[in-house]
Amino acid sequence: MQVGDEKEFTAQVEHASSEIFDLLAVKGKATEPGAATVPCAGYPDENDVRQARHAWSLHGAPVKDLAGAMERLREQLPRRGWKIVKDGPDGSRARTPQIVADSADGKNSVDVRLLAESEESDKTSLIEVTVVSACYQQA
Repeated sequence: MQVGDEKEFTAQVEHASSEIFDLLAVKGKATEPGAATVPCAGYPDENDVRQARHAWSLHGAPVKDLAGAMERLREQLPRRGWKIVKDGPDGSRARTPQIVADSADGKNSVDVRLLAESEESDKTSLIEVTVVSACYQQA
């Protein structure tokens, strides 16, 4: 398990998020909150094992453009050293399109979902992105 400090891991996750945002290449609005750390599942609290997490969404673009962005991810993630480990519908009733990929260095994973609303819906279509670091022990 890696050992490090919060700033190092949140910076890695934010850098990976920025890379994903650039690959999406959609003119829309992204939510603003930055990365934070959370306890890593499966470890006792006293071990202080953490994980950096950056969740954000991209909205304000036509669903056709968002779908095109998902296709770009399918093509570009492997070219950038990411390994796609899942590409298909998620487990929800809506069967939302989902791409899950791991970075080549094993430091980060990304989960991207296209929440496409029908034209009749008053909800906004969006792409939901969550980038997480590998678990690490606080230095």
